[in-house]
Amino acid sequence: MKLKGKVWKFGDNISTDHIAPGRYFHLRSNLNEFSKHVLEDARKDFADKVNKGDIIVGGKNFGLGSSREHAPRIIKLSGVSCIIAESFARIFYRNSINIGLPVIELKEANEINEGDILEIDTEKGIIKNITQKKEYTFIPFPEFMNKIIKIGGIDEYVKKYGDYGV
Repeated sequence: MKLKGKVWKFGDNISTDHIAPGRYFHLRSNLNEFSKHVLEDARKDFADKVNKGDIIVGGKNFGLGSSREHAPRIIKLSGVSCIIAESFARIFYRNSINIGLPVIELKEANEINEGDILEIDTEKGIIKNITQKKEYTFIPFPEFMNKIIKIGGIDEYVKKYGDYGV
């Protein structure tokens, strides 16, 4: 899968409460409404300004906190095509893959700046920073994870293939 988008930069320890503020948890059955508040506690105007295909770049431990999968779901609904971070909380990482949202660990994530334009090839494990004319590599997703991401999440994967196929 090839992705291209503008970077929104966040720091270390962005929690699921930053992503999906608890005061809006009553909207968890209406994720389109919930997504209007995505990352509101980390950046007030993010939901209003993010565009389809944009990319989030975070620091260490992105997605820490509760295991609620609403957090990656509302990021995806906001139009974000991918999250890159130095590291992820493991449950957030897996929840993201399960809903078809690519999440990439990159040690050099701190070198990427707000507003940079990135091109990502998830199958080859390449991130091109078009703005800075730099290229990074990461360990590509295993084939089954690429299939889950491409098809839009594990629910769609099971509907198409009948099981996990692993």
